[in-house]
Amino acid sequence: MILIFILYDVAIIGAGPAGMMTAITAAERKKSILLLEKNSSAGEKLLISGKGRCNLTNSGSIEDFLDNFPRNGKFLYSAFARFFNKELIDFFAHRGLKLKMERGKRIFPESNNSQDVLNALLKCLRRLQVNIRYNSKVINVKKSGNAQFTIFTKKDKFFSKKIVITTGGLSYPQTGSTGDGFMLARKFGHTIVEPQPALVEIEIKERFVKKWQGISLKNVACSLLVDGRIVKNEFGEMLFTHYGVSGPIILNLSATAYECLKTSKKVELSINFKPALDKSKIDLRLLREFEQASNKELKNIFVNLLPKRLIEKFLNYIKIDGEIKANQITQVQRNEIIKGLTDFRLNIKRTRPLREAIVTRGGVETKRINPRTMESKIVKGLYFAGEVIDVDAKTGGYNMQAAFSTGYVCGIAASS
Repeated sequence: MILIFILYDVAIIGAGPAGMMTAITAAERKKSILLLEKNSSAGEKLLISGKGRCNLTNSGSIEDFLDNFPRNGKFLYSAFARFFNKELIDFFAHRGLKLKMERGKRIFPESNNSQDVLNALLKCLRRLQVNIRYNSKVINVKKSGNAQFTIFTKKDKFFSKKIVITTGGLSYPQTGSTGDGFMLARKFGHTIVEPQPALVEIEIKERFVKKWQGISLKNVACSLLVDGRIVKNEFGEMLFTHYGVSGPIILNLSATAYECLKTSKKVELSINFKPALDKSKIDLRLLREFEQASNKELKNIFVNLLPKRLIEKFLNYIKIDGEIKANQITQVQRNEIIKGLTDFRLNIKRTRPLREAIVTRGGVETKRINPRTMESKIVKGLYFAGEVIDVDAKTGGYNMQAAFSTGYVCGIAASS
């Protein structure tokens, strides 16, 4: 048997957005690239992102981006300064992928199909002759004294001058994100910040919420309260599910809710159905509605105030009979209606598990990664990119941009 020894310039573990961008960027600089993927195909999580539409990025400024990374956003400043949303949009536009901007400055493929994004990346990888090995789960990596890495899979052994870990976090493990990168990083002395769910749905204790399944609300405000004190606010869209609540503003509150539940038993959501109006204006509107339909039952008047399916439970919540006539409603009852419309409380039971989260919070600690190159400060020639790093953002395309930006920086640095 003849053993062929190939020493790659760069080996990348994980063919998600960060890994593919790293491979493309390094290969464009005439380096030999090995891309290892444990699944039978690349981009499994990319395909389901944005409900299959792939929210690639956001057209906001760098400052807007950093504001949407609640913890370690500053770590990404250098990466964003080198490869940001304009560069990413140009990258795909030059490769024939048409993009569009939607509400909230979110950027999607014009086709609304994440497969088109993946196809554009795979076409680049093929053109650049990147060696992609599927069904290749990395079980160990060792570094020898001559600055060469040996990578072990279940079947093969590979050699590379430099190595990039882009294996993702622990969310959606069915896509391959099972914490492999954390294990490898620990072997090289890196600290792993405890992984926890970020951008995940929330379970509610009140059983009546189940009857509201499928109802979506737009332009509402939602606050997270701990022992009655507001700790975070969000404005936008939310959705009721069979076990609780979801939607962009709920996802953005979820990581904080998870943390709060560790230390407090009373964690609540407060929904303001009419955030554009202060209480006095809501009162004037109610008076006008009641005057115009003085003999009408309250539950029928409420059709102008809330989605029909919410009305019965809402009136039960504020303890007012829906069959009462408008001309019989007292000022005290009117005040209860106003309070319910602006401060509708729901008790949080828990957040959904990490495996269901869109993004993992936690990962390889940023303190020991060079933000300019994404190279380990502990092991020369070792790099990280994407969700494996302890950075996470709100919804809106920010996390995907971080994956592509850190991948680009890795590709440049690892190929130098």
